[in-house]
Amino acid sequence: MTRPLKYKHSNILFGTVLLITFLLNGCSAPTPVAKLPVKIQSNEADEITVAQTAEDKLALAETLNDLTLTPLVTAEINLLLVESSELFLQQQDFLKALWLANNVTNLVKQNHSYTYRLLLVKAKSLHALNYHQSAYKQLQFARELVIYVNAKSSATPLELSREYYLYLQEILTVKQQPVKALTAGLIAFSLNDDSTAQDVFSLWHTLESLNQWQLAQLIKADPPFIQGWQQLLSYSHKFGANTEQFTRYLRLWEQHYPTHPATLIVEQLLTSTLSVSKIENIAVLLPLSGSQQGAGLAAQQGILSAYKNDTANKIHFIDTNTVDWTILATQFSESNIDHVIGPLLKSNVETYLKLSKEQITLKIPTILLNLPSTKNLASYQTVLSMRPEDEAIQAAATLSQKHYNNPIILSHQDRISKRLAIAFSQQWQTLTGNKVDIVYFNQGKQMQVSLKAALDVNSSQMRIKQLQSRLKNNIKAESRNRRDIDMIYLIGSASQTRLSKPYIDVNISPFASIIPIFASSRSHSNFDYNNNNGSTNDLQGLTFTQIPWLLASKQQNKNLAQLSYQLWPKRTDSLSRIFAMGYDSYNLLDKASLMQQAPYIRHFGQTGILKLNDSNILTRSLIWGRYQNDKVIQIAMD
Repeated sequence: MTRPLKYKHSNILFGTVLLITFLLNGCSAPTPVAKLPVKIQSNEADEITVAQTAEDKLALAETLNDLTLTPLVTAEINLLLVESSELFLQQQDFLKALWLANNVTNLVKQNHSYTYRLLLVKAKSLHALNYHQSAYKQLQFARELVIYVNAKSSATPLELSREYYLYLQEILTVKQQPVKALTAGLIAFSLNDDSTAQDVFSLWHTLESLNQWQLAQLIKADPPFIQGWQQLLSYSHKFGANTEQFTRYLRLWEQHYPTHPATLIVEQLLTSTLSVSKIENIAVLLPLSGSQQGAGLAAQQGILSAYKNDTANKIHFIDTNTVDWTILATQFSESNIDHVIGPLLKSNVETYLKLSKEQITLKIPTILLNLPSTKNLASYQTVLSMRPEDEAIQAAATLSQKHYNNPIILSHQDRISKRLAIAFSQQWQTLTGNKVDIVYFNQGKQMQVSLKAALDVNSSQMRIKQLQSRLKNNIKAESRNRRDIDMIYLIGSASQTRLSKPYIDVNISPFASIIPIFASSRSHSNFDYNNNNGSTNDLQGLTFTQIPWLLASKQQNKNLAQLSYQLWPKRTDSLSRIFAMGYDSYNLLDKASLMQQAPYIRHFGQTGILKLNDSNILTRSLIWGRYQNDKVIQIAMD
């Protein structure tokens, strides 16, 4: 038996025909009637009882086919065929279930209820056979059928069943669309009158794993019970690390949502306890000399800003540019080091991880400030990651919900920009199924050439010239850009963006709609905004992601930001990011272990809203900003 290959008029073609003992010959497709009782009476058969296996039902249908094919008998045959395909599915004989469902569809096409059931059989069978996109299409057909039937007649309504949403959840999970999958799961849960405690806890474990921007998308989808879940998650994120506060807010939640399914979760949270290891001596591994001294000093200053001369703890700064790694364990032992921040540089992270596997003194809670090549971290090791891919994934997921159909990525040729472009493109394709063109550009004239080509302005100008050459008199004509582009994601430094955005603006035809431009955090320079009054002139309307520290926002530590600017007014954006990372790393020393024990805990830091994933990597949710009326403001996008 070969697997199904492709669709043709929504049926699957097979290379070879499934050998099955039953085949209806000469059976027309009269209009089926409602489902009959389990037993039927006939002149030619005293009594026939519906069987419990697919094969028995097919045999029974074959027996009925030998009778006089009255509408009543034909209807029962159709029902038996539908139930047989469903039983083959239950028996995990997916090829037979799919084959039978495809062949029975035409026989029962006048019965919308049967057609709906067969679409679910096809979807589940195709999913089990790893044809996930084809399975998803069958569910789309089922949804369209329900809409069509209910719009045509309200007398016999058809509803999307719990099975539909369970299948949809499975398929969307495989398609790496967790928010949509969870939305389907919450709807399926609401349709289950026999839900168990395990069902509730399963939902909670999925909900607590969401990033902040994913949660915002889920809330927007408005699935059943979402208000109670949202409030519980909000309390858990903000107060989960503080037992006293958390208990108070959980009691408040119980008062507002006494009948919500999550009361089971709250009961468990109220009785759970979290343990924290005592912090007394902290080793901080940074490059405090050499070529990377500036980065090391920025991180050090961020750590000291969070430290605030806390007499309960003592910080031991170690210069990774001069340290003797072979005696690091001895230094830790002599200083009674119990927690570590760093190293900052990737090469030093690799060295430290190798030593930590060999030296028991180094097997202590550690906040690494760079991602190692291998993600196999020990349970006591956590990475505060500033990966650029995180914000590209967030941006693609958010913008894909805004009904843009034909985006294009304009990216500078440098290494980090390329990483951002690829991550955005891959995430967009995962979520929408559509590819996104990436156009790379360099500085200077080459940038203009690349941007013109991307917007297809060159072709328009060539057509104008050809027309002018054929006419005696000159004509006045406007160049026109491509009309299929409805959104641009721009990736480049602040200076590159200031050059490229105006060029994009002037090459948009006056006859075309304005194309919205979104950008990464690299396009916004807080340094320029604070030190150059004219830096916003060419960036009006640009929307971008950013860490809270570099954007006046609710989450920004404004007092510290003001003090930092007074002390270091000429600090670059890259060093400001490292300062914010240092600040967050100190505040995460005791929180990282709590986040391991309780995945619902978040850290609302200056580098973003941080969540610990299953690989012990702290991932970030960023905020959105926009250049508007010569100012930079925070906006809500998710």
